[in-house]
Amino acid sequence: MTAIIHQILYKMIATLISIPMLLGINIDCLKADNSNWNTNYTYVFVHGLSGWGSYDDTYKVMPYWGMFGGELMGYLKDKGFDAYAASVAPTNSAWDRACELYAQLTGTRVDYGKAHSERCNHDRYGEDFTGRALIESFSAEDKINLLGHSFGGATVRLFASIMEKGSAEEIAATPANELSDYFKGGKGDWIYSITALAAPHNGTTAYNTGEGKEEAPEEKAGITNPLKDAFAGIADKLMSQFTGGEKDGRIDSDYAAYDMYIDNALELNKTITTYKDTYYFSIACTATTKNEDGTYSPDKKKMESLFVSSAEEMGKYTGVTKGGFIIDETWLENDGLVNTVSALAPSSAPTAEYKEGNVNKGVWNIMPVYDGDHMSLQGGMTKINDVKCFYVDHLSMINSL
Repeated sequence: MTAIIHQILYKMIATLISIPMLLGINIDCLKADNSNWNTNYTYVFVHGLSGWGSYDDTYKVMPYWGMFGGELMGYLKDKGFDAYAASVAPTNSAWDRACELYAQLTGTRVDYGKAHSERCNHDRYGEDFTGRALIESFSAEDKINLLGHSFGGATVRLFASIMEKGSAEEIAATPANELSDYFKGGKGDWIYSITALAAPHNGTTAYNTGEGKEEAPEEKAGITNPLKDAFAGIADKLMSQFTGGEKDGRIDSDYAAYDMYIDNALELNKTITTYKDTYYFSIACTATTKNEDGTYSPDKKKMESLFVSSAEEMGKYTGVTKGGFIIDETWLENDGLVNTVSALAPSSAPTAEYKEGNVNKGVWNIMPVYDGDHMSLQGGMTKINDVKCFYVDHLSMINSL
């Protein structure tokens, strides 16, 4: 069955990639201007919910980064950037994903922590990446730049926070000779910059719109499935976004779906620090337009049909969460799965509007909102979006700091 799916996808990819060429569209960028670069640290891209990275076979068939517009990591390497795509658990919590990211970057076995694994009812240790680290070196001298799409944003934020301050809970619960270096902290200076892409920093109302209704999980998230048959196994991954996935015995709070409810996302934010010597960037997306009555409707020319139903519901939903957070009109604009306002910056974190030539460390520099739906910064699917030049520009800016 897997082989058949791969054959179907190869044919689809070949057809879709040929479309820009047939139309005479130039999808290449000029050579990256490195004349003002001050650094060129490694770039690590972290996928969102139900996503995949370079350790996964799916990535060889259809890259998460670039989608049908062409694989992004190789393109960036050709432009002079050292770029890699991490692979973390598709539906697990930000904590579990952060632990997996550390193991991949350091070439070690995944350690989810003694306290965490016992509390959440799952194995303490995971996959062993010894001898097959994602990158060549990782230290205070060999820093990295992190980019996280969607829930990958929460993943890289929590990862960086643990790198800096460690985990007091794990230190208290673990014998010294068993404690992972990750939980000891003191490594905040190993990370040069963090970029969050369409990330639900403060949660998403994609869940709230279905509360109180007897609906299937996909319907509750507002996701329809017109592409499910066409994209076979790949679509199954995408359709499961913003659902909890299959439960494996762990407690409910150890899943990404839990972390993205607004109340829970706000609580998670309280545990994540903003390190004074790291650069932070956040890029929100929008693919909706404001109506005369103040609600927002999806722009179907820009938005995948996958997200239209969700965007319509989110574009008119206001209310109060169980924790008392007021969801007002500022939450109506969205990218189909994430509210634009939520993707601007984490709650309680210091922020500043991005200004070229005046970028500060230790604050979230809010970049201009990107005109596209939730998948646009990946490269899109039926709405093919060439993001190569976008990333060449963004990475060049980071190197120039």
